[in-house]
Amino acid sequence: MDLSVIILAAGQGTRMKSSLPKVMHKLAAKPLVQHVVDTASGLSPVATHLIYGHGGETVKSGVSGDNLEWVLQAEQLGTGHAVQQVLPGLSKEGVSLILYGDVPAVREETLQSLVDLATESELALLTVCLDDPTGYGRIVRDETDDVVAIVEHKDASEFIRQIHEINTGIMAVRSNRLHEWLPKLSNENVQGEYYLTDIVEMAVNEGFSVQALIADDPMEVEGINDRLQLAKMESYIQHRIAMDLLLSGVTLMDPNRLDIRGDVSIGEDTVVDINVIMEGSVTIGKNCQIGAQVILKDCVIGDNVVIKDQTIVEGADIGNECSVGPFARIRPGAKFERDVHVGNFVEVKNAHLKEGVKSGHLTYLGDATIGEHTNVGAGTITCNYDGANKHLTDIGADVFVGSDTQLVAPVKIGNGVTIGAGTTVAQDVNANALVISRVKQREIPNWKRPQKVKKNK
Repeated sequence: MDLSVIILAAGQGTRMKSSLPKVMHKLAAKPLVQHVVDTASGLSPVATHLIYGHGGETVKSGVSGDNLEWVLQAEQLGTGHAVQQVLPGLSKEGVSLILYGDVPAVREETLQSLVDLATESELALLTVCLDDPTGYGRIVRDETDDVVAIVEHKDASEFIRQIHEINTGIMAVRSNRLHEWLPKLSNENVQGEYYLTDIVEMAVNEGFSVQALIADDPMEVEGINDRLQLAKMESYIQHRIAMDLLLSGVTLMDPNRLDIRGDVSIGEDTVVDINVIMEGSVTIGKNCQIGAQVILKDCVIGDNVVIKDQTIVEGADIGNECSVGPFARIRPGAKFERDVHVGNFVEVKNAHLKEGVKSGHLTYLGDATIGEHTNVGAGTITCNYDGANKHLTDIGADVFVGSDTQLVAPVKIGNGVTIGAGTTVAQDVNANALVISRVKQREIPNWKRPQKVKKNK
């Protein structure tokens, strides 16, 4: 059966105290509403109708998804009014799933269960039981435990306010019924708004059954209204990600000290130390060691790789059995083949290091190609920038680069070359040569150091 998704995301969110629309505040480095769009996409809807209002252009430019259709709610007159705006573009076939842009943690499997209920009945609600239900619409059931109505807190009697089962707002309903029921909504209530929840009573009055799926975890259906709730949700999401990683065979030295801010895949038997941050798209292979305080962003890490403490890897591809760090910075465009070793205080940018290359410490390798089993000594710099343009340093295989070497690009170093320490290489070097450029050492006896001249006060 065809599925249409409707996401309500038009509210301003005044309690966030921000010029940014509420749904664009970030959770795990992604806008709240983008979490909802991404989760819904797993259900393969034929269309996702995103209702926007406050900060419209910011929302439209910051959210993406397949089959995404934008629907403007110029005035915010309630949830029912919001969904009414979708009707002109909503198919009458199949089921509509109604979600909220500020409820980011609901799981795909929960939504699938809700949609499955709607195929058997006319309307399915996602509910949850809270210890303190103050402020939420209550689920009212009859003597046979069937749902007969949802009563908003401000409209509820004291008896109804004693009910702990509340409405999350998330529901699945056959699309043709939305076309029938939504135009009949009234705003004759305390708030003067058109409540989407009133269609539940319409369904009951017309003899249709209403199914309620109770969420196991209240945090899964928690809405975000202020920064305190956002911080609480951040902790919840990070914990949930950590639990999923642990169950998939990853060792986390402390699950409470890991931040995942993107789409991350980690192989079995990999060990992640404390205070690691992973951003964007990160893929880590099997049996890796990720040290403390490491930052990984938009990178691919192969199998059996060691990333040592305090290392930053961004936009790079690290091959199998490599060792990187500590205190290394691997920048975009870096590619390491198998068994590359890059040590402390080495910076690599837009450089291809082939199998077995070693650069132990205190080196900058930028815009370079370095051949197999070449060793780069401490203090080496590829001088790749002339003030206007970047140039390539091409180093062959089995080259020994002595410490404190400057390679002035563009320059090509042949295979098997030995470069003496302290050399500045500004011209191409033939294979198997020794190249050295040192001035003759001078010694001046009885040298008098300059003395500071004391100034008169």
